[in-house]
Amino acid sequence: MADLRDMYQEVILEHAKSPRNYRTLAAPARKAEGFNPLCGDRCTIFLAMQGDVIADIAFQGNGCAISRASASMLTQSLKGKTKAEAEKIFNNFHRMVTGQSPNGDRASLGKLEVFAGVSEFPARVKCATLAWHTFEAALHGDQEPVTTE
Repeated sequence: MADLRDMYQEVILEHAKSPRNYRTLAAPARKAEGFNPLCGDRCTIFLAMQGDVIADIAFQGNGCAISRASASMLTQSLKGKTKAEAEKIFNNFHRMVTGQSPNGDRASLGKLEVFAGVSEFPARVKCATLAWHTFEAALHGDQEPVTTE
């Protein structure tokens, strides 16, 4: 089990050091900003939609390794998904990091399962979910900044 945790930690550190889709979109259809006052994480999510499909997704911001890695993996996981698919992934991810059973097969989260251990550290759950709540706000067109407070 220690080997698996080490591998998960390596994946998180890799995404934190070299985040995927760390950029802005020239003309995003939707955008939302989020802030975690507990540790100072900031995140902006940019979405380009093609009908009901997330055609492109990017983020900017700064924060701890878990926050940056979560945002990076969020963008990889949700690009090309429909709104309904993205909502399902959001709900399952949130349930997993808060220690609840995901609806359906936990393995359906794929690489996002590296964040399963976050549930053991309640203060870090907000770091892992900031980008996800910010994404949710962008998807629904909410203009108010998201806070994990």
